[in-house]
Amino acid sequence: MSLKAIIVEDEKHSRETLKNLLEEFCVDVKVIETAANVDEAVTKIAALHPDVVFLDIELQTGTGFDVLSQLRDINFEVIFTTAFEQYAIKAVKFSSLDYLLKPIDLEELQKSIEKAKKKKNQDVYKKQLETLMLNLKQQHPKLNKICLSTADGFEFINTADILYCKAEGSYTTFILNNNSKLLVSKHLKEYESLLLEQQFMRVHNSFLINLNEVKKFVKSDGGYIIMNNNDTVSISRSKKDDFLELMNNLMH
Repeated sequence: MSLKAIIVEDEKHSRETLKNLLEEFCVDVKVIETAANVDEAVTKIAALHPDVVFLDIELQTGTGFDVLSQLRDINFEVIFTTAFEQYAIKAVKFSSLDYLLKPIDLEELQKSIEKAKKKKNQDVYKKQLETLMLNLKQQHPKLNKICLSTADGFEFINTADILYCKAEGSYTTFILNNNSKLLVSKHLKEYESLLLEQQFMRVHNSFLINLNEVKKFVKSDGGYIIMNNNDTVSISRSKKDDFLELMNNLMH
């Protein structure tokens, strides 16, 4: 299946580099147009109905998100591109959407195209984009919703509803405050980097906890934490001082 692509990128060099990579190494992608700013991108995407849009997050006239918010229908795949591992990328990761860091790696580019070829459930994809836009409206650095990829599909969860996360080898179990559990096929470390700024803490190799859901810290038996659902969570000796300091800060 051949994909019609539009590249939205304000730097000419980056635009040409990506176009050349696609033309030389991705034979099933046809670049039908490029755009250098928000207005140009909105006009061309609306008129040409691409299958995939490579969308730079930082444009001189605004952002890639401004482009999306001005389009009536988003019935194409979006692959975000950026030179920075910044707040906006964290929001993209929260939504389980695809992105490429510049300079663009050919193997990562080809992986993204393979993902874009797979026909996605449009309702779910729109929900992912909605989750992204909602999070970007929040006051930095609070991200309210996270999209989790499970065996059944995608789950859209309020971060405040997560009690804690538990490592299960290369999987992570999310324990929610309604007593439900979700098994996700990613390492706990990935969620640690996403959730640290949302008042979560990695208190043990196996546990990442929501500090707002801590019920009690027990000093005996080497120390452990009791969560609001009465589950017991281990804490590493090296993490105790940091944990108590963070809890103390939350109280004030």
